[in-house]
Amino acid sequence: MVTKRRQKADLPKATLTIGQLARRAGVSTSMLRFYEREGLLAPPARSAAGYRLYPESAVQALMFIHRAQRLGFSLGDIKLLSRGHTVVGIAEQRFIEIERRLTELLVLRHELELFLDDLAKEVGRAGGGAARIYRQLVDQVCGHEPQRSAPGAVQRLTRRLGCALATVEQDRVFAALRGRHMHVWKEADGYTILVRDRSAAVQAALERLVADEAGCGVHGDAELTAAPDGLQLRVRGENAFLYAQLFLTLETAA
Repeated sequence: MVTKRRQKADLPKATLTIGQLARRAGVSTSMLRFYEREGLLAPPARSAAGYRLYPESAVQALMFIHRAQRLGFSLGDIKLLSRGHTVVGIAEQRFIEIERRLTELLVLRHELELFLDDLAKEVGRAGGGAARIYRQLVDQVCGHEPQRSAPGAVQRLTRRLGCALATVEQDRVFAALRGRHMHVWKEADGYTILVRDRSAAVQAALERLVADEAGCGVHGDAELTAAPDGLQLRVRGENAFLYAQLFLTLETAA
């Protein structure tokens, strides 16, 4: 009868047993078997004694799986990625999903900063020591420089999606919108941007933007209306977040 020590000594040095691979990858042996059943890990070879034998490349394969899972890819997507199918399309779709979620947080932070600043002004008018303490608190919370998407990042995203925003003459259209005070909020079917300025230059820029964007296949058409305290731009569709990111960037642009 061949002992386990002799069996292990017979294994090629270029391969790993299931226990060795599990330790190297930091997973359980049952997880490795699960990956095999799901087609994420190639079926192992077998030694004469029946040991599972994995190549060194299995370690890299597991690292790839773990990284993709941390980024939010499903096991089905990871299987396609590992086989080289539609890699760019799957990765870009995941990137766009993250951008949508990030935009919601950026918009929320933007509006909360404005709300806190308005509260601080109201408390300041009341005067007293409480007003001073509150002002210090707001400065600590909102005194940082907001981190927005850089204009270049917005441009790359619009080009990736094939959005008409990528072809707009920015110097002519966006110059009048840079640095304008605005509010942005998410609605069930898109985003609304309120530009707190009704000057002729701002209105002309927004009208040109709406005209250039008419019929864009990436998101629904933009609609410009007058509001009591400015001009309101409404954009509908799953990719309306592009507008939200764009206007947040324009507000903070020098």
